[in-house]
Amino acid sequence: MAARPTKQPNEALTYWIERAGISNAALARLVNHRAEMAGIHGLRTHEGRVRAWRAGQAPTDPIPQFLAEILSERTGLMLTCADLGLPARTIPMTTGPAMAWQPAPTVAAIAHLTRSEMMAPHSRDHEEARAVNVGDDLLLPLHRWATATPSTLAAHGRGRIGASDVEGIRAVTTMFRDADNRHGGILSRRAVIAQMADANTLLETATYDEETGRSLFAAVADLGSVAGWMTFDSGMHHRAQQIFITALHAASEAGDRALGAHILQCMARQMSHLGHYQEALDLVSLAEYGARGDATPATRAMLASLRARFHAILGQVQDSERAAGTAQDLFAAVDPGAEPEHMAFFDHAELCATIGVVHQIAAKSDTGPGRHRRAGASLDLLHDARRLRPEHRVRSAAFDSIGLARTHLVVGEVDAALAETQHALGIFHSIGSPRVGDRLDELHDEARHFQSSQAGGELCELLSTALAS
Repeated sequence: MAARPTKQPNEALTYWIERAGISNAALARLVNHRAEMAGIHGLRTHEGRVRAWRAGQAPTDPIPQFLAEILSERTGLMLTCADLGLPARTIPMTTGPAMAWQPAPTVAAIAHLTRSEMMAPHSRDHEEARAVNVGDDLLLPLHRWATATPSTLAAHGRGRIGASDVEGIRAVTTMFRDADNRHGGILSRRAVIAQMADANTLLETATYDEETGRSLFAAVADLGSVAGWMTFDSGMHHRAQQIFITALHAASEAGDRALGAHILQCMARQMSHLGHYQEALDLVSLAEYGARGDATPATRAMLASLRARFHAILGQVQDSERAAGTAQDLFAAVDPGAEPEHMAFFDHAELCATIGVVHQIAAKSDTGPGRHRRAGASLDLLHDARRLRPEHRVRSAAFDSIGLARTHLVVGEVDAALAETQHALGIFHSIGSPRVGDRLDELHDEARHFQSSQAGGELCELLSTALAS
């Protein structure tokens, strides 16, 4: 009778446990805690089982993934199950629209996304962009946001956190927002993802009361909105959508519907950028409905302005004009000092830019005498937007110039379009934003209609050179 093969000690697991400076008993407690946070209530690991794993016994799912996450946090390195000599996770991690509206799946999904976040930037023409959820696959699960109620929050782990810890996360979020505005999403994207992982660890492991827990979920949600926006700006559309969805779940657990509406409008802008205009309009409608009793004046004005833009793109001119008027009326009631930090971007300049683009879109489809009138209104508003832009809104200034160039082309003013394009390219070369490159590509397509003229040919050549570099 053949002898049963002897288990080989798992030297890799032992090495990383010792490098993390954690005892077998402490590791067992952390595995149990992580299982509870993931909604797995029957898992009871103890010190003897950790010794058995080190001796070569293979732990059952989902323990290998829990071990990889815990030891990654303790060592500061991105460790996989394979690094620990363990089988990879076989239970799928849900990070899409159908994720449950509960704290544990939200925390687990954020942890999964932030720890697997090492991808190269893409564009909206890449396969990764085509992997985004659209239509009912996106919208039906998200409609539960409008009626989801926050769970009872009370966490008991190592270390107690309070208001100062939450304020620290908010301060970091403000810093990353500023970096995004000044330099584009690529430069700081990985740093904000790492910060999101650190903040999410507090949700997983710290002790906090109900009030602090809600504030912490809100802070993580807002940080997630910045992480999603930077990822979107970097051209990583599927990953950006996943981050937005998890941030929306965190905002729901915080009971912050105004913040949820902000995240939905980010998602709507992404859908529009990818050409899914009806989904963009539906997301705005969901934001308006879900935050109807909590939205600030700036939030309502912003959503109305986006509604105007998406109606215009869909050729619904009268609906667009009504929504634009509503946005301008609502903005008159905005008190910047009373608005949350995440709404600071929607100032007078942003309102002018959005409505200016609405008039530009309407001018393109107007074949009558109203074309020049609409184009004139667009130019006036876009010039106002550029004049009013705060200095740190560098990427927005590039969009203003691109918008002006596109409006000039609508009425055949090619020399003016060339001048605005040169200004936009000066900014484009100083920031890391594939999204700006996508807008320049759209401008290039529109400029081809004028390439037979000297200025049109120069414009096309200028854009071709810039986009090829």
